[in-house]
This record gives sequence, structure tokens and C-alpha cells, in this order.
Amino acid sequence: MLQTDGEPLADPTMFRSLVGALQYLTFTRPDLAYAVNHVCQYMNNPTEVHYFLVKRILIYVQGTLEYGISFTKGPWQLNAYSDADWAGDINTRRSTTGCVVFLGSNPISWQSKKQGSVSKSSTEAEYRALANTAADLAWIRQVLLDLKMFLPDAPIMYCDNLSALALSSNPVYHSHIKHLDIDFHFVREKVQRKDLIVQYIPTEEQIADVFTKGLHSPIFLQHYLHLRLRSSAR
Repeated sequence: MLQTDGEPLADPTMFRSLVGALQYLTFTRPDLAYAVNHVCQYMNNPTEVHYFLVKRILIYVQGTLEYGISFTKGPWQLNAYSDADWAGDINTRRSTTGCVVFLGSNPISWQSKKQGSVSKSSTEAEYRALANTAADLAWIRQVLLDLKMFLPDAPIMYCDNLSALALSSNPVYHSHIKHLDIDFHFVREKVQRKDLIVQYIPTEEQIADVFTKGLHSPIFLQHYLHLRLRSSAR
């Protein structure tokens, strides 16, 4: 959706207030992360069309008020899913990073965020997402260590882009992406030190896909269940 679609709101106060409230709701409802991140991009000059999008989110929330994350006991293992929607923003052609981190079978951290610069290829977009997820994993692992909780195995990060996987483990391929900032190369260093394991996962099983784009109902519901969102009425 273009930023100029629709007539500008005469008073955007209500729009901004609703979007701000929805941002807090994403702390416990990962299924809302992408939609809320999307409408946040229109905060400066919202239009009637953008306001309609917010209303649709509210209708969805109203119909799923009793839903939340169901936590269960499980092994002390960190797993993460990393994905990117290449050039998905039609206004800026920036890509969207999506990631979710699981402790055992429970989601404990998730993010839907537009990348800071335009990526020249899907591989570059996916690699930036990998770096972002790796940084989140490193921070969570350090927090657990500070709490004297030691993980027996290195975290596993799942990605559905084979080229990005090759970049994370084989330094030969790095000559093809020298235009990337050096900061993103720490993924390969963590893999070489065995602080991180990066594995391939088919796109249809990529849970982080729900944080990068709007999905059709069957696929959205599949990832919704993988995020362990359940009704408290059951």
C-alpha cells in the first residue's frame, strides 16, 4: 500500500493512539507483529485507508480476545527462525526482517522490522535477517548465562535461503557481498566458533514467514499454531 493512498486524516490523534496501544499488544501476541509494524509506518501522515487497516486489526483482536501463548515444559534448547521479505515495501523497496526465538517449544522473542537499507538481492536481505536474529540469540544466551542457566547445546537457527546459509559457513562466498557492512559477518564467526548452528528449513515450514508479509488464511493459521497461540476457553 502506498503512503499516499486515500485522503489524509483531519485529526490523526486517534490513529496514532490506537497504533501505539497495538504496539504494546504485540508483546504477548506475536501474530499481530507484522500487521502492527506495517501500520506503524504511516504514523506521520495517516490517511483514511490506513485508518481502515487499523480497524481491521481491531476486528481481528476482538475476535481472538481469549487467545494467548500457551507455555509448556521442555528441554533447555534455543532455536530461532529467520526470514526476510525481499523489497516488500513498495514505498521504499526495503526488505522486512522477521524472526522468532524459541526456548524449548515456547516462543520468547519475536520481531517484525523493516531493514535499514535497500538490499540488492534476496540473499542479502536474508543474510541481514540472519545477522539480526543471531544478535538476538547471543543476547538471550548471555541473559541466561547471567541467570546461571547453562545451555547444553549451541542454538540452532533455521533459514530457508540456501545462498544465505552458504555465506554463513563458507568464507569464499564473502567476496560476492563486500558491499555489506562488516557488522553482518559476525554470523560466520559464530558458526565457525560453533556458538551457532545454521540449518536449512523449507519455506512452508518457516515460522518467521508470518512476521515478514501478509499470508493467506491456511498458511497464517499453520504458523499461528506453531507459535503456540491457544484459546484460554479450551
